Amino acid sequence: MKLYVKTWCPWCIAAREWLDTRGFGYELIDVEADRADYDEMIRLSGQGKTPTLVTREGVVLPDFGPEELEAFVARHGLKP
Repeated sequence: MKLYVKTWCPWCIAAREWLDTRGFGYELIDVEADRADYDEMIRLSGQGKTPTLVTREGVVLPDFGPEELEAFVARHGLKP
């Protein structure tokens, strides 16, 4: 999985904590560190808000909180 974030974003911090405490592995991408990463996130998700999660299968969860993340993980059967 890829997790696109802005390091200061409270929703991004919550997403990282949620994934970390449940043992999920992911590639962390700071969209403020590289404009190309930000542009890629927009291309994938159709929007510019973080956090944005992209699964290995290319399924995208844009601009979410912990409740949406939990439902997304369950709906797609994602495992740590």
